Amino acid sequence: MQTDKTLTGGQALVRLLANYGVDTVFGIPGVHTLELYRGLPGSNIRHVLTRHEQGAGFMADGYARVTGKPGVCFVISGPGVTNAATPIGQAYADSIPMLVISSVNNSDSLGKGWGSLHETQDQRAITAPITAFSALALHTDDLPELVARAFAVFNSERPRPVHISIPLDVMSALVTRDWSAEVRQAPSRGRPSAEVLNDAAQRLQAAKRPMIIAGGGALAATAEIQQLSEKLGAVVFTSVAGKGILAPAHPLNAGSTLCLAPGWELISQADVVLAVGTEMADTDFWRERLPITGELLRIDIDSRKFNDFYPCTVALRGDAQQTLAALNELLLDSNSDQQLAQQAVSDIRTAVRAQHEPLQRVHQAILDVVDQVMPANTVISADMTQLGYTGNYALTSRAVRSWLHPTGYGTLGYALPAAIGAKLGAPQRPGLVLVGDGGFLYTAQELATATEELDSPLVVLLWNNNALGQIRDDMLDLDIEPIGVLPRNPDFQLLGQAFGCVMHKPNSLAALAESLKTAFALPGVSLVELNYIDVLDAENT
Repeated sequence: MQTDKTLTGGQALVRLLANYGVDTVFGIPGVHTLELYRGLPGSNIRHVLTRHEQGAGFMADGYARVTGKPGVCFVISGPGVTNAATPIGQAYADSIPMLVISSVNNSDSLGKGWGSLHETQDQRAITAPITAFSALALHTDDLPELVARAFAVFNSERPRPVHISIPLDVMSALVTRDWSAEVRQAPSRGRPSAEVLNDAAQRLQAAKRPMIIAGGGALAATAEIQQLSEKLGAVVFTSVAGKGILAPAHPLNAGSTLCLAPGWELISQADVVLAVGTEMADTDFWRERLPITGELLRIDIDSRKFNDFYPCTVALRGDAQQTLAALNELLLDSNSDQQLAQQAVSDIRTAVRAQHEPLQRVHQAILDVVDQVMPANTVISADMTQLGYTGNYALTSRAVRSWLHPTGYGTLGYALPAAIGAKLGAPQRPGLVLVGDGGFLYTAQELATATEELDSPLVVLLWNNNALGQIRDDMLDLDIEPIGVLPRNPDFQLLGQAFGCVMHKPNSLAALAESLKTAFALPGVSLVELNYIDVLDAENT
């Protein structure tokens, strides 16, 4: 290939990313990333200006969750990397593909403590524990190899974030050859051996009460899971990341109810449990250990999952869709009691509503309004807030990639920037943010990005209880005097107006329905502030 003697490492990298299919990057330009920005004009990559590097990371996360493609960030060395570390950690915990490209100081200064701008002792060491890998490019020719390795992680392994640091002198150096079109193909995840598949199929075929737990690793296998569950008469539970794998009304869909006693009781009755693409973490179930007494079969791309907290009888290492398709070919319709399974699901749905505490009943009433009013293809991004916790199990998803929640790492402030990233990845889909007043103020500045970038509906439903409600309640339950949980909030109406949002402040559930209808019809950003006391007063009069 003919060498382009005017192409810098930063420019060539941007061209390479475009050839890998990257169409959007999130970030804030800085003095240490200028060569990346030199490459953006004419690249067909959209740059989205965030107001904080944490916002850039969460937007990349939301973009990835909705599109299935890696979200990409450009950040500066030092504080840019440490600001982005929290969303990198969230993406790692929830197996989200994310590529973070950062600068780092000149090669000859690394680790020497010269006091250079944005200097860290070892930048790679900051992100290594929260990435699939964190690498330093010491030459422009290192970049195509590192990018190929990153996309191999995204496409062939358990998807997790990758961080590539580029020294300033490497980013500005002219390439010795033009590698910007060298897209390397990653191997597929494949499927287990015939012997292992036959073993699993025989156990499933013989099961009297088979059940399935499906997670975020099964999002591409919705048809295969439905076919398998109907063949076996198997109840399907999902993790929070797997919401929407079965249609809400499907008679075998028990939803994300393994966090509740009725779910625990049902899963304990299974003689065979098939877990697909889920690490079966306690943050999915809010229980230290599920009472699984039957045989456990696991389909996963991560071999470490087979002998962790839930050791399995049969380990099926491979792609969820390919593996389930192979099992469906081997299985006949089961002799299990389909009617019993469907009745068990019906009973769970009834029990979920019947066991609500007073606060969850309020949440359910709000979520029912949301469910009735929102367009069918809405993407909901929920923060670490009480309304979101209830929604994890009480609000059904009509399709996969429609409920975004920071399950594993549990980061406050996630919902708003993640929703913006999701909207930019799927602009035809309306967006809804469920966020509490405490978490909203973590990343409220990203309303500036939302109003600047979005021209289709994004509705921010701000659940304002004028408290860090969950922590306050936990303190009271433990007989601890509440400290630091009753902050003085700003006037959210004025704050939203300052950013250019259309504001609503409904004082009842009926008014909430009208506000949401109006907001979903607006081609822009609406902030709907719902006050806890207003809802209680309206419902009790």
